Amino acid sequence: MLPQSQHVRNVHETLLSDNWYTLKKYRFELLRRDGTWQQQEREAYDRGNGAVILLYNKARQTVVLTRQFRFPVYITGHHGMLIEAAAGLLDNLSPEERIKAEAQEETGFRVTHIEKVFEAYMSPGSVTEKLFFFIAEYAEPDRSGNGGGVAEEGEDIEVLEWPFSRALEAISTGEIQDGKTIMLLQHLALSATFEEKR
Repeated sequence: MLPQSQHVRNVHETLLSDNWYTLKKYRFELLRRDGTWQQQEREAYDRGNGAVILLYNKARQTVVLTRQFRFPVYITGHHGMLIEAAAGLLDNLSPEERIKAEAQEETGFRVTHIEKVFEAYMSPGSVTEKLFFFIAEYAEPDRSGNGGGVAEEGEDIEVLEWPFSRALEAISTGEIQDGKTIMLLQHLALSATFEEKR
């Protein structure tokens, strides 16, 4: 059910694909700032909402990241191996429940005290997904396994534990190009989390 709006009317949708998630084409009228109505068409991809978490260790000045193959990135000419913070789709769980499970599956660390820092739409021109962003402090006793993701879901994830300074430098060099990961690393950089030793 679409929300009521004074700016949008006469919305018609056409299903284009539901092979993986849902891709629909919409035709609608949008009220422009000059008071006229303009007909527009857009496609929107609905894959559900997701959550992402950056694990950090303040005493050791480290963060835990992952490296995995991303096919949509590969077809743009990139080698496809992206360095990211642990993340996943909510799949009918709360963001808090899902991200704790994803952190354990992907990194091998079981975290219980997580902090939500913000929410953001990552590609609002074409994708409906909203991401819930979290951080959590980890320590070696929190390690419950090797991580690596779920093989049955096609995941083959390498776990990286990097100095925070290296992760920040990797943004500048282009080694880290994942938007959600950059946002969380910059959040930590702007916070007082690592202020004492920077």
